Amino acid sequence: MSLHALLSARAAAGRPVRVALIGAGKFGTMFLAQARHSRGLHVVGVADRDADRARLALAQAGWSAEAAAARGAAQALKDGSTWVSDDAAALIAAPGIEVVIEATGHPSAALAHALACLEAGRHLVMVTVEADVLAGPLLARRFHDAGLVYSMAYGDQPALIAELVDWARACGFGVVAAGKGTKYLPSYHASTPESVWAHYGLSPAEAEQGGMNARMFNSFLDGTKSAIEMAAVANACGLDVPAAGLEFPPVGAARLAEDLRPRADGGLLERAGMVEVVSSLNRDGTPVRDDLRWGVYVVVEAPSAYTARCFREYGLTTDSSGRYAALWRPAHLIGLELGISVASAALRGEATGAPREFRGDAVAVAKRPLKAGEALDGEGGTTAWGRLMPAAESVRLGALPIGLAHGLALRRDIAEGAVLTRDDVALNPADPTVRLRDEMEAAFGPMAAT
Repeated sequence: MSLHALLSARAAAGRPVRVALIGAGKFGTMFLAQARHSRGLHVVGVADRDADRARLALAQAGWSAEAAAARGAAQALKDGSTWVSDDAAALIAAPGIEVVIEATGHPSAALAHALACLEAGRHLVMVTVEADVLAGPLLARRFHDAGLVYSMAYGDQPALIAELVDWARACGFGVVAAGKGTKYLPSYHASTPESVWAHYGLSPAEAEQGGMNARMFNSFLDGTKSAIEMAAVANACGLDVPAAGLEFPPVGAARLAEDLRPRADGGLLERAGMVEVVSSLNRDGTPVRDDLRWGVYVVVEAPSAYTARCFREYGLTTDSSGRYAALWRPAHLIGLELGISVASAALRGEATGAPREFRGDAVAVAKRPLKAGEALDGEGGTTAWGRLMPAAESVRLGALPIGLAHGLALRRDIAEGAVLTRDDVALNPADPTVRLRDEMEAAFGPMAAT
């Protein structure tokens, strides 16, 4: 039965899927905009550290003041309204909640909320990919063992890529490459929140008027978000990551099959079964034809000559040999599509992608020469960007995950372009985020496989 039919049945029975949203940023607001039009969903509460921000998100998404006037979860459950709160823990623990959406964008907070969901017996949709890359494989295992769903967020690119990979494998195709598009030039690695808007053709005033977060958009630009998302895809899909990090080749949709095949066959990949991000800009800054800046893709290999012939007969875009073919989706709608994950978790008991291995990591690299005593300012900041690295290499080096690279003072000078390590900073082993990361490395790292 389709998700729409299952949601409609719950609505007809007077038992809508009861949802809690933690974090009222852009992703959450987009979800709210569609949730009010989705029969069978009831957003019981929205929690944000700034309750006024949550109220503004609801208003922007078209909710009336009366619909968001509940004085607590109990009233919301009784009359179908929505509770606005600054208390995420209370909302997660409220009786009747089935699915929690974690959309804060803050990895430490997201991991704490994940543990609270485990304790309360809630399914979790993890929008905060930074947290997923820090400890997602461990969390997914714990949720599974508890009979709960831990899911990537449909509408965000990692879950959409995972869907394409699953489709390909279920059809019997070998997955050669999978990933997404983005706007990239090598110089972007040095971008800061102060310089980011020029790269988007915006003034700071225009960005502020549009409610755009400079650190978030800088993370998109400087390569960090791509590294985080491809680590998540590698861990969910059992794909490998490039040894030297993402190369961001300038490749348009029409050339995906030709260029994203193994080097042994004339392509750019180290080997089959890799993640990669393609740039919408050539290295001289000119636009790539048929770019995939907003989309996702998969490249597959025909297992037989007959299948390759079918690729041609049915109009797939193939490489020159006809053996490799590409399919892509040109856009993603983030929070507007998030209800798919919520419904899938509650009604099918299935995740829309979930990490199962630790194959990829996103590690901190110095954006400029850094001095001892200087404090790291995290994802999208001025001090470091996130680079994709094979997890085994990250653990061997003791590399510092970009998700931990915030508010930590450096013990020594660091050269521009150097990978930061745990020894370069003073990590607190008792910090819950650090402890959970350590547990994940112990359970899923190279030593766990020996």
